[in-house]
Amino acid sequence: MNIFVTGGAGYIGSICVEELLNAGHQVTVFDNLTEGHRAAIDPRAAFVQGDLALPESVKAALAASKADAVMHFAANALVGESMTDPSKYFRNNVNGGINLLQAMVECSVRKIVFSSTCATFGTPDRVPIDETLPQKPINPYGESKLMFEQMLRWYDEIHGIRHVALRYFNAAGASERFGEDHRIETHLIPNILKVALGQKSGVSIFGTDYPTPDGTCIRDYIHILDLAQAHMLALTRNESAKYNLGTGGGTSVREVIAACKKVTGRDIHVVEEPRRPGDPARLIASSEKIHTELGWTPRFQAIESIIESAWKWHLAHPKGYETGS
Repeated sequence: MNIFVTGGAGYIGSICVEELLNAGHQVTVFDNLTEGHRAAIDPRAAFVQGDLALPESVKAALAASKADAVMHFAANALVGESMTDPSKYFRNNVNGGINLLQAMVECSVRKIVFSSTCATFGTPDRVPIDETLPQKPINPYGESKLMFEQMLRWYDEIHGIRHVALRYFNAAGASERFGEDHRIETHLIPNILKVALGQKSGVSIFGTDYPTPDGTCIRDYIHILDLAQAHMLALTRNESAKYNLGTGGGTSVREVIAACKKVTGRDIHVVEEPRRPGDPARLIASSEKIHTELGWTPRFQAIESIIESAWKWHLAHPKGYETGS
């Protein structure tokens, strides 16, 4: 298939592009490079530098790609920033999404796989989070993703665009060639590994008195290659669907730090700080539905194996894509 990938220069998008190419698909990456990196784009892919904010730009690129389907990763994704600058999130994640969908209508592209988020559920009533729970986002980032999910429903009903939305929490790990390099790094594992590399003095634990076995928050970490596999399986579905992705368990902050110590063989200085407002004790997603309907099962269940792949990439790229080999 010809796949048009928005945000294909970002962390998740770049590795999905790599896996699509490995599977024999042809790929066009569409990215404005404000968050992504040119060096993160697989050289086998075609690249168009453009912006979803410009309707004619995305329409021209989509038409030229002769795409059979779209994978949509392009979005701003910092929860904290969304609470201080909601306009940015609604403009980029919602308005940009409208422009993409309209270009699909005009170019007769009738399939999209959307990289959504479990943040659309807000603070869930129970865990693991399955697809039957109500979606009640508690920040503009989650709201913007939910709004695009809702738009997908209407573009399906009115224009026949079939969609699969994939909701997950913490992408982690790396492929052999591509890894995680955010300009503003908020994710736990790369921040711990920066301590191991000597680039940070320590890592903070926000809250040690949660009702969990070791008092720290428990989160669901999924290997980036497993996420890529889920996105490719979503291409095979001909009817619209929404799936949550999880590993079936969870790992606490202290457990992640301990695993990083074990994998790197280096000490990790820890700073204990008060809880952050709005952090639930446990966030774990259920993947039973996608397992039943599409056969998706994560291959990397152990947190150590996820961290090992990330550590290998960071050792080879200590300054990320700036000076990476």
